Amino acid sequence: MKKVIVIPARYASIRLPGKPLREINGKPLIQWVYDRARESKLKDAILIATDDQRILEAARGFGADAVMTSPELRSGTDRVYEAMKGREGHIVVNLQGDEPFIRADMVDTLFSAIEKENLNMATLCSPLRDETEHTDPNTVKVVLDKDGFALYFSRSPIPHIREKKRAPVYKHIGIYGFERSFLEQFVSLGKSRLEETESLEQLRVLENGYRIKVLTTQYEGFGIDTEEDLERARMKLARTP
Repeated sequence: MKKVIVIPARYASIRLPGKPLREINGKPLIQWVYDRARESKLKDAILIATDDQRILEAARGFGADAVMTSPELRSGTDRVYEAMKGREGHIVVNLQGDEPFIRADMVDTLFSAIEKENLNMATLCSPLRDETEHTDPNTVKVVLDKDGFALYFSRSPIPHIREKKRAPVYKHIGIYGFERSFLEQFVSLGKSRLEETESLEQLRVLENGYRIKVLTTQYEGFGIDTEEDLERARMKLARTP
């Protein structure tokens, strides 16, 4: 099966305009993500999907295969789908363009799980250790069933903790794997009510009765959503050998 990583990169971020091109220690954010993707052992191709000529030129400047997609698209996965039109790929990983700390083994975990378990869709989570993240709306939480499938994703603090003896709390990691035909099905569903309410596109899947396998990994990184995140990333990557 051909395995493709698509990195959607939108210029007009509300909280951090021009985010993919914001510099972190000498490289634009989108290049940090691309370089992580290149380390995947299972990928057959990487594609950057953008809505802005400046991002397209920057991506091609550091050697990436990049394509323009419609600026009217409202979710990263919609952009991934449009970028894949006319291209071969049986399993597609949507690696969001604001995740500079993603490890290649995390990408390969998704590729392997979808192929071996015949899954429609899979994503990742990690144990939430910083208590402040539990109430931070920029940190998306996920609750799992006993088989590791998502029950719900939320920006709110879920599960609610009443006592010290509690269920584990997991934060969602912004990377998705799709079986190709399910990717096409996903975009045909249109935005759902819960997706609009939480501004979380994965809720489109749950609200329409499909399942998402959530694989647990140990991960200390974070996505870039704010100026504060950008500064944290600069400090963290400056310490990375």
